[in-house]
Amino acid sequence: MLNAARRYQLIREFLEAIGVYSVYESWLKNTIDHGEKPNHVGVILDGNRRWAKARAMIPWEGHWEGADTVEKFLDWCLELGINTITLYSFSTENFKRDKEEVDALFRLFDETLEKVAKSDRIHKNKVRIRAIGRIETLPENLQEKIHNVEEATKTYDRFYLNIALAYGGRAEIVDAMKVIGEKIKLGRINPEEIDEAVVEAHLYTSHLPYPDPDIIIRTSGESRLSNFLVWQSAYSELFLVDVYWPSFRKIDLMRAIRGYQMRHRRFGA
Repeated sequence: MLNAARRYQLIREFLEAIGVYSVYESWLKNTIDHGEKPNHVGVILDGNRRWAKARAMIPWEGHWEGADTVEKFLDWCLELGINTITLYSFSTENFKRDKEEVDALFRLFDETLEKVAKSDRIHKNKVRIRAIGRIETLPENLQEKIHNVEEATKTYDRFYLNIALAYGGRAEIVDAMKVIGEKIKLGRINPEEIDEAVVEAHLYTSHLPYPDPDIIIRTSGESRLSNFLVWQSAYSELFLVDVYWPSFRKIDLMRAIRGYQMRHRRFGA
């Protein structure tokens, strides 16, 4: 019995084979070019292991395929002029996974960061890269790679790529509260002065021109935020894509942008 994501994938492959997708993609591209683009897109990269399982592969092989999709996704966002991307790559809860899989993921992050630091695509487009999360809990070699890529891109301000590693939305708020509490003890902040702006200035995303994502995309058909950008996503538009992350395509991104352009955002008013 095929699940929904797998059925959707087979339908997409059939439509692509008969040429329907290329026509639809051209129409979508032309349509969204005439509308307002989101400034910040967050992505919950879900379904790598299930993608691999459906193909009788080792679970973490799906993560390697997912990494290839991330590279394509970055190209699509640069082409479409999306200023900021935040990718939910490894959560604080993911440490609980099988050690062999966690180690494989760390090797993947290590190799990917090494490649990114030397990427012409990153330097040509002036993409500032930042890892957000409890980076100190990661292996030292990975922390070093993160430091190197952040240093190599710290002066860039045309595009922003945030990689959420050892990240949890609640943990982010807790960490912000600890820093604010310490500043109160030192007399640098008056408790009566604390408002949303003060909290936001102490979140991992405080360096961004657009810290709140306009769109959050989650693949694999799941309908949870899973502790991703809990504060920042208060008014984000959610788009659930019924396909595993390695099978995500440019057309899925453009459909989300088209959906965003069609929604009337009232921000509670």
